[in-house]
Amino acid sequence: MISIQHLNKSFGNTPVLRDISLDISPGERVVVIGPSGTGKSTLLRCLNFLDEPDSGTIAIGDLSVDAARASKVDILGLRRRTGFVFQNYALFANKTARQNITEALVTVKGMSRADADARANSILRETGLEARADAYPASLSGGQQQRVGIGRAMALDAELLLFDEPTSALDPEWVGEVLDLMRKLAETRQTMLIVTHEMQFAREIADRILFMDGGRIVEEGSPAQLLDAPRDPRTKGFLRRVG
Repeated sequence: MISIQHLNKSFGNTPVLRDISLDISPGERVVVIGPSGTGKSTLLRCLNFLDEPDSGTIAIGDLSVDAARASKVDILGLRRRTGFVFQNYALFANKTARQNITEALVTVKGMSRADADARANSILRETGLEARADAYPASLSGGQQQRVGIGRAMALDAELLLFDEPTSALDPEWVGEVLDLMRKLAETRQTMLIVTHEMQFAREIADRILFMDGGRIVEEGSPAQLLDAPRDPRTKGFLRRVG
């Protein structure tokens, strides 16, 4: 179980997350939608301290962390339990596809180089990139780079995978292959928290959709309920604009 309670985050004097509370069951796929600048990406980044929350608690499995008192050991524990897929890929330009996957296995999970290589090779097969294992990011398409990014997150065997608008930086021709990989991953009942602007994809993949506005969770429900029969005027207005 993942439990987020009363999470708050400000940048300077600007509140970005306001008292966010959210429980995610094992195997659940939760999608977050909402207008730009409403805290969706910050929520994901706070869950493994890429951005440091001001207050609140984050519990993943048997680890519970008080954000205001988090130690380096706590933060490392959260990062071992989460995998993060960035919208701009965030690959090491000077490392091959395989090395981009093995880096976290060695530094975060403490695996030997040989075991990390074996795990990376297995992941590259799963993502359809086995033939590109020794390629550097500059020689990969955007879709291939993002598949490496997803593979890197998969390799950690994390309890929670965090996807921050994983298709937003892609040319339209590459969006489909990334979404297909995410669908296959979802079929394994991997627990996922996904920020996306792809409404049809959200409808297909989500067990539950959250609508955020103004740093708060305004409304949540099943895809059919939230996308087809939203209750809150802010949700209705957003869906009219993106529909």
